[in-house]
Amino acid sequence: MRVLLVGAGGVGTAITRIAARRPFFDAMVVADHDPARAGAAVAALGEDARFLAERVDAADEAAVRDLLVRHRCDVLLNATDPRFVMPLFRAARAAGATYLDMAMSLSRPHPERPYEECGVRLGDEQFAAAADWERAGALALVGMGVEPGLSDVFARYAADELFDEIEEIGVRDGANLTVDGLDFAPSFSIWTTIEECLNPPVVYEAGRGWFTTEPFSEPEVFDFPEGIGPVECVNVEHEEVLLVPRWIDARRVTFKYGLGAEFVETLRTLHRLGLDRTEPVEVPGAAGPATVSPRDVVAACLPDPATLGERMHGKTCAGTWVRGTRDGAPREVYLYHVVDNQWSMAEYGCQAVVWQTAVNPVVALELLAGGTWSGTGVLGPEAFPARPFLDLLTAYGTPWGLREQ
Repeated sequence: MRVLLVGAGGVGTAITRIAARRPFFDAMVVADHDPARAGAAVAALGEDARFLAERVDAADEAAVRDLLVRHRCDVLLNATDPRFVMPLFRAARAAGATYLDMAMSLSRPHPERPYEECGVRLGDEQFAAAADWERAGALALVGMGVEPGLSDVFARYAADELFDEIEEIGVRDGANLTVDGLDFAPSFSIWTTIEECLNPPVVYEAGRGWFTTEPFSEPEVFDFPEGIGPVECVNVEHEEVLLVPRWIDARRVTFKYGLGAEFVETLRTLHRLGLDRTEPVEVPGAAGPATVSPRDVVAACLPDPATLGERMHGKTCAGTWVRGTRDGAPREVYLYHVVDNQWSMAEYGCQAVVWQTAVNPVVALELLAGGTWSGTGVLGPEAFPARPFLDLLTAYGTPWGLREQ
């Protein structure tokens, strides 16, 4: 397997460090718009000749396609933010490469009823091309990070091995992470966080289909394992709600994120001020007027999440809560994966949230390389058998857990 990894930020760098310990691939080309960032990710791996650095603009489909062809890569792994999903998705198809991402094509709210009806949903643009990928015998594995990704694998495992009927699948994400010396320091891309938290959350119900609610709706306190404890979680737009019902029979699917009251209020303030907007605005400058995206300015003013590991303490938990019946009796479980920042920093030099996101696409690549996972079309993680993934994740030294509720 020869992989083109596009994006050498926190998650991309963590991918290289995890993959470097595995023998399943022949080459990994690490490409970024900033050649110094790609070079630093490769240089940190020492003498591993399988890795090399390149420069590429993720929005330039032709350049990405040419890079895939020139390096004879048969897989494109997208580690950029969701703005670049579609150009990279199309470039992979044009080059005849397998495509894998950790987030899906962007949504657009319904123009008249944003908090009741879906407009363009997450992943709609990719699923619209599914027949083309299937006719070509090609695979696009979408939403294969931790959430979405491992959370979807947990849903598949629950449906196959733990339940006869499922009433609800609810992804629940929480943490007790703190960062020394900073009042507001998101542990993941603020661009992506603003996108998913301020868009109308999507809920799925059998018989009704997908519908939306207001941001931060339906708060609940969820007790997270391994010492994290109770965290208030709220509805947030996320890919699992759009993916799980396509392959798994459940009466209701939700995603709730443990953000905390202060974080929610900060996001609401950004929205009130228009600083969550992606459309450029004109601002005065020393060299004359310049156009900038307010959201890009917010991101530039905050520390890079990948650099926070040394100042970060605590654990992060990603998991899937499932309620239904088994052998005629009610059952409720929480399948989860916890990463301690102290462990991920000591073992890989990566902070917990980016490492937890990065490990799952590497596991998926290894399953694809060995033929354990295979398919054609545009498929989510729940379209594949879960047990091989969970077994391999444990073999990577990061076990998962199951708690009866």
